[in-house]
Amino acid sequence: MIAIIKYNAGNIKSVENALKRLGYDCIVTDSPDLIRNASKVIFPGVGEASSAMQYLKEHRLDELIKSLKQPTLGICLGQQLMCSYSEEGETPCLGIFDAKVKKFPSAELVPHMGWNNLEDLKGPLFKGISNEDNVYFVHSFYAELSGETVATCNYILPFGAAMQKDNFYATQFHPEKSAGVGERILKNFLEL
Repeated sequence: MIAIIKYNAGNIKSVENALKRLGYDCIVTDSPDLIRNASKVIFPGVGEASSAMQYLKEHRLDELIKSLKQPTLGICLGQQLMCSYSEEGETPCLGIFDAKVKKFPSAELVPHMGWNNLEDLKGPLFKGISNEDNVYFVHSFYAELSGETVATCNYILPFGAAMQKDNFYATQFHPEKSAGVGERILKNFLEL
């Protein structure tokens, strides 16, 4: 069973629908036992970092997420919360990835919203994906480049469009809203 972590952040329904379109059973839950025993875990999110982290801590999901051993995928805010710190609300985050999340410097060009291509693709998430393929972004904060960056995007400046460390994977873009390319990336994750 695939667990989608339910917490104080939006966009969970579109992830659930994408998995169902791909033919996978999933459950949306904040139950530690169900999350711990899932074969794969997805940590999606649209929202604000400090209130989302507060919810995770209150429900003890912060320590649970860091302890997971199965493949775990953070999406959008999920990726940002897996980093060490976010400038949004001056928020200490989960610290899975050794990268800070920063606000884009140019107010008139923010949020980064729409289709953009990925570069410097590495790792199993991007099997069958090329630099010409576009994915869908909507965000005002970005993960700085780090040793755990496995795909970059250039918008105002280069940033971490995807990250990986051990069993933890993350994308700043929304694979569930990225048509066929996004479905391929989700399928690659689900087949790990």
